Amino acid sequence: MGQRVCLAVIGGLLLWSVPVSAATSGETDLRMRGQANAPVTLIEYSDFTCGFCLKFFKQTWPRIQARYVDTGKVRFVYRDFPRGDQGTGLDAATAARCAGEQGQYWAMHDRLFSEGGQLDKQVYRRHAATLSLDQAAFERCMSDGRFTKAIFEDRQEANQWGFHGTPGFILVRTATEPTEKEPAVAIPGAFPFEMFAEEIDRLLANGKK
Repeated sequence: MGQRVCLAVIGGLLLWSVPVSAATSGETDLRMRGQANAPVTLIEYSDFTCGFCLKFFKQTWPRIQARYVDTGKVRFVYRDFPRGDQGTGLDAATAARCAGEQGQYWAMHDRLFSEGGQLDKQVYRRHAATLSLDQAAFERCMSDGRFTKAIFEDRQEANQWGFHGTPGFILVRTATEPTEKEPAVAIPGAFPFEMFAEEIDRLLANGKK
């Protein structure tokens, strides 16, 4: 994915299963950056072992964060899309969520991507130690599978949007559900910052009318 420039616009007939109002759940808040009431929401479906996901994280995300998230225009939500039913992608997603139980979701998320896909149990433990997590609690969380169902629910949600690879992104107004007149916008790949900016600016401009 990400080899050619295209936008898929998904019509309002597809059920919107992601909470988009400002009143999000606590678990969603853990995986959200920016202000909860930002006018536009950007959702990423991603895998910590995906090369194009890493490209987005390194090249595009910092610019989106600086221009839109830190300025209160966009809230960013991360959702898991492990490409396998077991293995490193699932383990890494679990590690991030287990760190989130101790208030360090984004710190672990960023460290996992900084590894460039070279991930294993020793890496998770090393980052947990660096973040001063309760190691015993972290290890229990990693081994008991408490987040596995929720992780696969994220992947199923991505499939419902039509994504079958990573990364995939959804842009939508935060406070309202998509309609046929203004459907959600799906960006199926790690496209350049300019494409994200064009669609975000369009949603922001339409919201002022």
